[in-house]
Amino acid sequence: MAALTVISEHACFGGRQGFYRHDSATTAGPMQFAVFVPPQASSGRVPVVTYLAGLTCTEETFTIKAGAQRVAAELGLMLVMPDTSPRAATLPGDRESWDLGIGAGFYVDATRAPWSAHYRMFSYVTEELPALVAAHFPARADRQGIFGHSMGGHGALVCALRRPDRYRTVSAFAPICAPSLVPWGEKAFSAYLGADRERWADYDSCALIRKGGRVGPHLLVDQGLADKFLDVQLKPELLEAACKSADRTLTLRRHAGYDHGYYFIQTFVADHLRHHAAGLAA
Repeated sequence: MAALTVISEHACFGGRQGFYRHDSATTAGPMQFAVFVPPQASSGRVPVVTYLAGLTCTEETFTIKAGAQRVAAELGLMLVMPDTSPRAATLPGDRESWDLGIGAGFYVDATRAPWSAHYRMFSYVTEELPALVAAHFPARADRQGIFGHSMGGHGALVCALRRPDRYRTVSAFAPICAPSLVPWGEKAFSAYLGADRERWADYDSCALIRKGGRVGPHLLVDQGLADKFLDVQLKPELLEAACKSADRTLTLRRHAGYDHGYYFIQTFVADHLRHHAAGLAA
């Protein structure tokens, strides 16, 4: 198992908030992530919930902005926050736009060169990172949930739908619900996966739900109605329709006045953590 480098650790709500670096075999380079260990971990392993951040974000974004540690400490949940892409390798075009390359891994395993050598975020999130966390932190490998925001909400839904054996709970804030059909997803999938849209379905929540039906955990999604990306990029109505056609349970909450940012996430993050805590305790 890869060694960890401690970047920093801080006392937080009776637990510990840390930032770490390791050499990733999956992405062929160094990766950084954050972990909040709740006070309950002093007496045994605790459930773990992974948070996937959105475009342009890092492992620090949710950790610093969401205010989640207080509630996680009350509930006894470990929080794991990975970065959103590899950053060490320099690839053609990876810094030319904010929605492709650095900070925009889209939680897929790229199959198209040059991205395929490093941009393997699906495998990193669902395989390497959980194993690393279980080896170095008091996490219960049999009690895992996942959630995220925007691009990360898409990633969380896809990870849970494809890996119901690993994730018992899932939720999302303002996810990109049907990336195969919106500009952000079309740009990223074309670059990372190529022109064959059949490959895209493996990373499209709506397509996975239509294919898999009821398989996997209950979906909790919150969406702000003042979100400037709602109509063009997010399209929660397509997720709603896919779940209805597959007879799959979905709690989709729409909130007047809330936009796409972290004030929205701060407002409802406690609901999401309680959703995970309840599912992981069952």
